[in-house]
Amino acid sequence: MRIYMQTHPEPGQTPRFVQLALEQDLLGGWTLYRESGAQGGRSTLRRDVFLEREEALAAFVRARDTQLKRGFKVMFAQGTETTHG
Repeated sequence: MRIYMQTHPEPGQTPRFVQLALEQDLLGGWTLYRESGAQGGRSTLRRDVFLEREEALAAFVRARDTQLKRGFKVMFAQGTETTHG
């Protein structure tokens, strides 16, 4: 699963982005990647590991909802689950 979100920039400002990705590893665990920063500039990548799919999916949804409340808009979503509702 993957979601790319972006803010609408003010005049003269660079848009900010957040990308969330949820992937299963080879041992059955789940990793949530959260990348954020200024478009075309520096970014920060955070990684959280979960043993259970439900726990990882709940963290993914919480991270998405937090960014939506901060004014980010979904630009791209990919995956088999409904990620924006």
